[in-house]
Amino acid sequence: MHFKLIIVFVDDDKTDAVMDAARKAGATGITVINHARGEGLKKSKTFLGLTLETQRDVLLLLVEEHLSRKILETIAEQGEFDETPGTGIAFQIDVEDALGVSQQIQTLTEAVEDEL
Repeated sequence: MHFKLIIVFVDDDKTDAVMDAARKAGATGITVINHARGEGLKKSKTFLGLTLETQRDVLLLLVEEHLSRKILETIAEQGEFDETPGTGIAFQIDVEDALGVSQQIQTLTEAVEDEL
């Protein structure tokens, strides 16, 4: 079985909705890293030396490659990444090998068979 790693940077107020949508699209697990910071095209605003920016979360999803595009598109749609600038980004990278996912293989195999 081959996997992709989907990495998502999303405003923390949209994290739960994005996670729910990813699960409905076929993701079997998600790791959340809270309180990430970043800058886009425009530098963050400051007020009296304090940065005024919303907190972001980083979501890591190890997904089966046949399900990855659907999950990625679902995440982007739920997070409104293309409609509203600065709400987040999502991308996927190839995973050469993965351990610790044997419990999920059976569930993933059934899901992939349904998709194909």
